[in-house]
Amino acid sequence: MKNIKTIAAAAALTLVSFASFAQSVSVTADTLDGAEAKIAAKAQQEGASYHITEANMNNRVHMTADLTK
Repeated sequence: MKNIKTIAAAAALTLVSFASFAQSVSVTADTLDGAEAKIAAKAQQEGASYHITEANMNNRVHMTADLTK
């Protein structure tokens, strides 16, 4: 029983450590392609991958993404 608790605790700590590598970034640009290029550049600079979570177009494009390592 003690081994199961130890394994569960280790799994929980592993998930917490993965979450600590997530970072949210926001950019603005004139076009969707321009905003995504800025996100991609930031991700490359950090050595991370990205997932776009929000994009809004009014007069300019506002885009938010999560960077993960």
